[in-house]
Amino acid sequence: MPTIKPFRPHATQSTPVSERKLPSYSAGQVQMPVRILGSQETIEHETYWAEHSHPTHELLWRDAGVGTVTIGTRTWTITRPLGMWIPAGVPHSGWTPAGVVLCAAQFSVDNPYVSHAPTAVEITDLLRLLLDRLQSIDPQTASYSITEAMILDTMAPAERELLLHTPKNPLLAPIVKAMLNDPADTSNLRDWASRMNRSTRTITRAFESETGLGFARWVVTARIQHAVRLIVLGTEIEDAAAAVGYRSVSAFTTAFKRITGTTPARYRPEALSV
Repeated sequence: MPTIKPFRPHATQSTPVSERKLPSYSAGQVQMPVRILGSQETIEHETYWAEHSHPTHELLWRDAGVGTVTIGTRTWTITRPLGMWIPAGVPHSGWTPAGVVLCAAQFSVDNPYVSHAPTAVEITDLLRLLLDRLQSIDPQTASYSITEAMILDTMAPAERELLLHTPKNPLLAPIVKAMLNDPADTSNLRDWASRMNRSTRTITRAFESETGLGFARWVVTARIQHAVRLIVLGTEIEDAAAAVGYRSVSAFTTAFKRITGTTPARYRPEALSV
């Protein structure tokens, strides 16, 4: 199955890249000293996390910057205000560029907020403040219990998520590989059908069966996922549009709003930091 390789718009051949390999645990295999444990880390080099799993539920988010989480054939792009809920024991991998402050909270498996499905979570300012506050409170106090309860009450699935399903069907492999390696590729459905000696209907059915999207919608989704990462990393909107195959900013903006529900300007670094 093709893997999503994030753009590296500001990287050079000498840019350091780190790969981390973490163990795989089943749900509840390791007990936590508290019910919610938070952490922060500034990522000094572009970093890839090989597939692993935690004994706890995990909530990942970024106060600024971008990253991805991949679970099976699905890849979520995570940037403020989206976080990612990963249930305990679920294998996942990830990517984060240099300079990002990676925030995480581990939730014990006996926590009452339990979703057994990975999902994007809205990281509101209130939720962020509550998670920060919890780390400075004695777990034995009433304040801790109240803050914890407020965290669980505040967490909610995001209305929209930046999610791309990568189909496994060998028939679609050439299309998926071409798009993930070069999202500016403008080949349309008829072009691919001719090259592969297949009908457009066959290709469309294959995409719909695995991703729930037709060819055109899947291509737009893949392009916009890449564009979000570019813009968050500081690429100008005009350049991001060209890099993913759009000749005009207006057409790019229309497609962007259709997938994300907002404009490309919302993902500029200065907008995300507000």
